[in-house]
Amino acid sequence: MSILDRYLASAVIGGTLLTLAVLLPLLGFFILADEMDQVGNNGYAFTDALLFVTLSLPRYAYQVFPIATLIGALVGLGQLAGRSELVAMRAAGVSIGRIVKGALFGGLALAMVAVLVGEGAAPPAEQRALTMRQAAQTGSDIQVTGYGFWARDGDRFVNIREIQSGAQLRDISIYRVRGKQLITATHAQAASYRGGQWVLEGIQRSHLSETQVDVERIDEAGWDSLLNPQLLKVIVVEPQVLPVWGLFRYMRYMQQSGQDAGRYEVAFWGKVVHPLLILAMIFVSIPVLMGSARSTGLGVKIFFGIVIGIAFYLVSRSFSYLALLYAFNPALAAALPPLLFVTAAMLWLRRVG
Repeated sequence: MSILDRYLASAVIGGTLLTLAVLLPLLGFFILADEMDQVGNNGYAFTDALLFVTLSLPRYAYQVFPIATLIGALVGLGQLAGRSELVAMRAAGVSIGRIVKGALFGGLALAMVAVLVGEGAAPPAEQRALTMRQAAQTGSDIQVTGYGFWARDGDRFVNIREIQSGAQLRDISIYRVRGKQLITATHAQAASYRGGQWVLEGIQRSHLSETQVDVERIDEAGWDSLLNPQLLKVIVVEPQVLPVWGLFRYMRYMQQSGQDAGRYEVAFWGKVVHPLLILAMIFVSIPVLMGSARSTGLGVKIFFGIVIGIAFYLVSRSFSYLALLYAFNPALAAALPPLLFVTAAMLWLRRVG
């Protein structure tokens, strides 16, 4: 990477970080304002709401990263344009393609950061936020760890490894205790909520005494539990926030069991395409700058960037709904919006060039 490439990349990265530093506190303020309606419910205090907002911010940072990159590229490169540095580069024989390449180097670094946030930080933070809020508002003794969901249900301790929706569970273990003595240990392959009651499937139950362990196997049985689908639904992270490998695993399971995996497929391909959106947004920012390097101020360019970002969001959402409602190919639905915007940017660049 040449000095010029590093200079352009640093301008894009600096502008994006500055944009995120402005956007995230604003988002946090609005989320906190909305959360204030829940403060005072049982033990849910202001500090709990503040912690919930803080833990939710990685998810919002991941979601707004492409738009923040677009605005950040306009801010960073716009400052160069305002100081006539881009004009000087063109006068020195630097092509528009070379400027785009340098800016995209910065986009690659930002894309890697976005992947780390979206795949590493956001899912566990969001799960922790939802669990903490639910426990504070209801007083339920629940916890989510790396080994699944744990809850106390009367004299039983329940461990659920996979909550695929509020009413579909997999890999459930139920431990019944009396005092400090383990009485029964039950494992079920799956559970579903039918007719106001949980039904366990593929059950292996061990009855423990001081002298022996008796094991019985049952195909299906009812499960009287204080846990309800509404409680579990609240702490289930939306598909858009799950990591790619989690989405892929859910897709495979739902397809094999004959269930509709449309939401998970759309979310999966959206996550796959997400890093490319960041590069697409940088590419889109170049014709906005080059088309009006001197005639308009930085504020107008940022306004154009916000309008383009909103338009991109609406188009992306529209294609997502098309994929869900009309069985449109989810991979194509995720890839078409950035392709359309990049194509429009290339045509604009040709006109500018």
